[in-house]
Amino acid sequence: MMYKRFRESMTIVAAAAFVVGCGSAPRGSSEAPAPAGDGPYDVIIVNGRVVDGSGNAWFYGDVALRGDKIVRVVRRGQLGDAHAAKRIDATGMVVAPGFIDIQGQSGDLFLRGDGRDVGKLTQGVTTEILGEAYTVAPVSALTIADNASDTASVAILRKFEGPHGFDAWLRAMQAHGISPNVGSFVGASTIREYAMGLHMGAAPAAQMDSMRAAMRRGMEDGAFGLGSALIYPPGNYASTEELIEISKAMSPYGGVYITHMRSEADRYLEALDEAMRIGKEGNVPVEIYHLKAAGKRNWGKAAQAVAKIDSARAAGLDVQANMYPYTAGGTGLAACLPPSASADGKLFENLADPVKRAKIREDIAHPKSYAESLCELATPEGVLLTAFRNPDNKKWAGHRLSEVMASNGKDWLDAVMDLLLTEHQDIGTIFFLMSEENVAMQLKQPWIKIGTDAEGPDPDSTTEFTHPRSYGTYPRILGKYVREEHVLTLEDAIRKMSGAVADRLLIRDRGLLREGMFADVVVFDPATIQEHSTYEKPNQGSTGVREVLVNGVEVIRDGKHTGAKPGRVVRGPGWKDAGDH
Repeated sequence: MMYKRFRESMTIVAAAAFVVGCGSAPRGSSEAPAPAGDGPYDVIIVNGRVVDGSGNAWFYGDVALRGDKIVRVVRRGQLGDAHAAKRIDATGMVVAPGFIDIQGQSGDLFLRGDGRDVGKLTQGVTTEILGEAYTVAPVSALTIADNASDTASVAILRKFEGPHGFDAWLRAMQAHGISPNVGSFVGASTIREYAMGLHMGAAPAAQMDSMRAAMRRGMEDGAFGLGSALIYPPGNYASTEELIEISKAMSPYGGVYITHMRSEADRYLEALDEAMRIGKEGNVPVEIYHLKAAGKRNWGKAAQAVAKIDSARAAGLDVQANMYPYTAGGTGLAACLPPSASADGKLFENLADPVKRAKIREDIAHPKSYAESLCELATPEGVLLTAFRNPDNKKWAGHRLSEVMASNGKDWLDAVMDLLLTEHQDIGTIFFLMSEENVAMQLKQPWIKIGTDAEGPDPDSTTEFTHPRSYGTYPRILGKYVREEHVLTLEDAIRKMSGAVADRLLIRDRGLLREGMFADVVVFDPATIQEHSTYEKPNQGSTGVREVLVNGVEVIRDGKHTGAKPGRVVRGPGWKDAGDH
């Protein structure tokens, strides 16, 4: 199976409950309806500290819900004895808009798996935005051909063929049954494969036309823009000019170019320049995924990157960023290898060929352009292996690459190549790359937003290692960086988690506690909210989030998932519903 399936959050999955005609929420740019009058209400939340998601100071207030909408937000006591089917006493609690994860990775759970998304909902997440590099659609004959050896994947891909497969995929996730809302960017690697397969090289004119057309259709299907990851094949085969042309195609629809940049390490600042050039020449806003300076030798570049973004904004370029609050990132072990290792989708064939292995070693020793190895940047002691399927390899789950090297007497590159070859799939890995000082410094920036870069498994049922961000991203910020270290105010932290994300994506009916908005609400205890997941023992849920409502439906009650799945599709500003296509 091709490289694009290796990242566990992007695996093509079955859509047993696929229903093309199911409904979806209004487009992100729709106007919210006018507020309703006095009760009776379905839910009243009283006596809480209301933090509305705008950055405004908190106030003691009451919030009333009817159906899927917020209908009253008032000062404490103004609702009096109004009747409600359910009354939630939020004394001592914070009442906030549900958090919008701008870099969610739960597509697998939403299409075939546990749509409850427990790890995210217990953090207060009510909407996930997918689309870093890969999406299930659009699908072309080249996409099908790349997966020809995997009949199960081909059967699923065929469900999303056609000019509006992206829309069909979004609808299929809602039909499967999901607890949070979901929206997505179009994956830039998916667009590349749609027209070029897994081949390296510049796209000819006809293929560029195909990419532009697929991008336009994606925007009309409700995408928020184009999401790239330029360190993974085939995404890193795309030139700057190719990405500019695709961005031009989405510009009239209000799309955003969001990117895992070509380098977050030795060529970090050059990669930031490239991202900003794409935005400027493509006439689109730029959003940087998980802003970071990776590798100790590059930590000094973090302040330079912030200054560069500030300078660009002062000059009139709309560039912003998001991040997760950890010093380690997580991706596949194959990120240690140069792009040439996966050319034409033949990673394992190349790893089995002594001549090709020698070429890979040469490319590592003398990297070209942006080719960087995460193993080399983190050092073997900073590479934590997490997920294996081969029984002979499972003993290494939870161990460092340096331990594998000591056991078999190999250098890190041979150890990596042999693990990948024997596993015959990518291997979930955590790379320790960033500094705590830079994490705190970046969190303070006014244009930063929060994303997990993770899926949300159920800690009580999963047995696989994962990154702690799957369970602890938002409680970590609210506990460590707000309550304990005072890096952020409560109001600014919640703005970065909710209103700022909605504003960036032009979602005009979520992200704030406002009358007429959709009723995505979280109630949490600011004195006790806490992450418990660690790198060594990750499958531990957070505590402190007491109640979560999605579209007015209680999904978390007293800290436990209710099993409800009221999640809906959230669309971007270019959406045209089926009758408009």
